[in-house]
Amino acid sequence: MDRGELAAFLRSRRERIRPAEVGLPAGVRRTPGLRREEVAQLAYISTEYYTRLEQARGPHPSREVLSGLSRALRLSDAERAHLHHLAGVPPQPPSAPSRVVRRSILDLLDRLPHAAAFVTSAVYEVIAWNSLAAALMEDFSALSRRDRNLARRVFLDPRGAGRSLWGVSDAAHFARSVAQGLRATAARYPDDAETAGLIRELLDGSDEFARLWAAREVAVAPALVKTFDHPVVGPVTVNCDALDVADRDQRVVIYTATAGSPSEEALRLLSVVGTQVMGVPR
Repeated sequence: MDRGELAAFLRSRRERIRPAEVGLPAGVRRTPGLRREEVAQLAYISTEYYTRLEQARGPHPSREVLSGLSRALRLSDAERAHLHHLAGVPPQPPSAPSRVVRRSILDLLDRLPHAAAFVTSAVYEVIAWNSLAAALMEDFSALSRRDRNLARRVFLDPRGAGRSLWGVSDAAHFARSVAQGLRATAARYPDDAETAGLIRELLDGSDEFARLWAAREVAVAPALVKTFDHPVVGPVTVNCDALDVADRDQRVVIYTATAGSPSEEALRLLSVVGTQVMGVPR
């Protein structure tokens, strides 16, 4: 535990926060930021305990105390990890896949008007998307969280993988990659009940998943091109790029059409009509 650096770090983070950011009145303050007693209250610890930490004479803080301080001081992921290291308590890896998408990633999706883009979690749940992705595939906002899970769609949908995945051409390849990806996810989050429950559900409900799971594949080559069978504009062939968001264990998937191709024209039309076409039977 580096008491001196921990004290200085806590003080610097406290002084940068404006009272209004945490719902406190500004009032008359002799120093910038929050008062020590305010941080202590937000972190659910005593003022005396927090004061001792800032004076480099505090006891070894527990994970619960560090969690409270991280929340009270609005620390980023990197700052939270740094706080843990200063306290001599290495941060634990997340116990479950994150479903929280960074604001910058959400902005990125909106700034890709000519590409269909969406974000998946480590268990293949679609957790963010732009309007063109909704027009090309489905209006995800109209679906329950359960129905936005692509692993369930590819293995458990009674229509079969091709139709449940919007007539996509690489359904069998995608199924293999999902089984491989979920095996890796299960290893990263061994204590997450939701991940374990999804895998049990797939094993019980799909012979294909059980077969792929038993194969224990660990490396499936990515699909670089795929074709969607859209009910209004017909076949749409797109280039596929996937960008990993390592700190959230998420993936940004981007579909673009080759310039000057009929598929580019189809995507341009879909960007205009949007999800108005979603009522067309498939």
